[in-house]
Amino acid sequence: MAVVSLAQRVVRAVGESPVSERVAGAQELLYGPVVDWARRSPLHTDVLGHSVHPMLTDVTLGCWLGASVLDLVGGSGSRHSAELLVGIGLIASGPTALAGTGDWAGLSGAERRIGAIHALGTDVATFLLLGSLVARTRGQYATGTKLALAANLVMAAAGFLGGHLALNRGTARRTPAAEG
Repeated sequence: MAVVSLAQRVVRAVGESPVSERVAGAQELLYGPVVDWARRSPLHTDVLGHSVHPMLTDVTLGCWLGASVLDLVGGSGSRHSAELLVGIGLIASGPTALAGTGDWAGLSGAERRIGAIHALGTDVATFLLLGSLVARTRGQYATGTKLALAANLVMAAAGFLGGHLALNRGTARRTPAAEG
């Protein structure tokens, strides 16, 4: 008898959930024109043999995690650097989200539902980080730090779902346009 881990049970529950299906439908309705554009954009390509979305997440998440590390151990002298990292992460989140949207546009079934919850989590985290940046620019560093930490926790959960899609379900694989 195979043992099913908690992580596997969570992913299965998300993939089978009617709530996840409603979230996916709402995202298609809300982001419809963006989804169509993202599917045809240069950020959704077969050239590399895999999606560019996972690579771009490293930039975005690296900035945001780096900001939180500076917040926690860097002292008041690192506030400007942390603020800069949050801002750069927000800028990088645009192309990252578009690349992921292009990938999601081609999914169906459980993968589509898991991707929808992944996207919802990343949206929530991004808005928390936008709030963090606003708080920081207004001199409210403690609030900015708390919002960034909350965002990183949400992003870790969303990233777990995205990583499952890319690594376990193979949704990031592409057939190279030309073998060389």
